[in-house]
Parts: sequence; structure tokens; C-alpha cells
Amino acid sequence: MRTTTPRRWRSGTEPSTARSDLKLRYLLSLTFTPLFALSTVGFAVWAALSPADGAPSRGTLTGFAVALGLLTLFAAVDLVVVIRRRRTEL
Repeated sequence: MRTTTPRRWRSGTEPSTARSDLKLRYLLSLTFTPLFALSTVGFAVWAALSPADGAPSRGTLTGFAVALGLLTLFAAVDLVVVIRRRRTEL
């Protein structure tokens, strides 16, 4: 009889049926999605209203706005995934 090897070897002591805490992920995504969105808008408005030779340059402020926009997108996608998984698993 031939035995099969697992696809991935587990490196830690976690159980083979370990799952992420959906309640915590839901709470964090629900908290940080609007926070990141508001911060994105704030930095974008600040970049638009700042003078060309201001202390934080427009490029720096735009970079922060883009980075926070990506974090907003990531948190929103995670929120959708968690909501879908909670509906099917709980």
C-alpha cells in the first residue's frame, strides 16, 4: 500500500484544523476600513491644497494617500472575505 505525503509540511505545533479568528478579523476590518478611507481622503485633500514648495511636498502627501488607499482596498477585500466565510462556516 502506498502512502501519500502531505502537500505542505507543517512547521509548528498548530493543529491541522487550525483556522483564523473570524470575529477578530471582522472587528479589525470593520474598524480600519473607514479609518483608512478617511485618512486617504484627508491626505489627498491635503496634497491638493498644499503649496508647491510646502514643507511636506505634494509627492510625499500623494504617496501617503496612495499607500492608505491600498490599505483601504486590502481591508475592504478582507472584510468581504470574512463576511462570506462567516455566512458559510458559522
